[in-house]
Amino acid sequence: MHISFFKAVVIVCMSLVTFACQPEQAETAKPQSEAIGATKKNIASPDFTGKTLDGTTFSSQDLAGKAYIVNFFASWCPPCRAEVPDMIELQNEYERKGFTFIGMTVDEDLSMAKDFVNDYEINFPVVVADQQILDAYSEYVEGGLRSIPTSFVVSTDGSLFSVLVGAQSKMVLESLIHKAIGADVQ
Repeated sequence: MHISFFKAVVIVCMSLVTFACQPEQAETAKPQSEAIGATKKNIASPDFTGKTLDGTTFSSQDLAGKAYIVNFFASWCPPCRAEVPDMIELQNEYERKGFTFIGMTVDEDLSMAKDFVNDYEINFPVVVADQQILDAYSEYVEGGLRSIPTSFVVSTDGSLFSVLVGAQSKMVLESLIHKAIGADVQ
């Protein structure tokens, strides 16, 4: 059997993409102060104010007393697209229990982001991530916020307790929602 050079290159490239897109374990992606072995303490979630895709101002102040997951994504990102249906389902289930997802789009073409939100019928706020928002969250990820999807889990008291790099399963997201809603403050 003879494989052409082109087919061999395509196979190697696809293998590398598949490997590179694997999500990190939730247990290994934590706020930076915990990741470097600091004593456990509450880490305040970054404050943000931005515009949603429909032009409404949205702020972390609007989330006082709620548990939430801030998810940085782009409409063109396959792992981002893969986790959205689970997020929509979990939003439906946990919104009335004091939880919400907050989408942070990093799309440069906002018409693509709007189409993505409409096509998937996303049922949670989607904010346009500007440089100030990116900078605020980057300090909690080793090396800065360079990968999408990346999610930040915030408990009802406003504490950031987990950072997840890569797409997450419904089971992982639901487990983190339970912890965020009933997170014990230490």
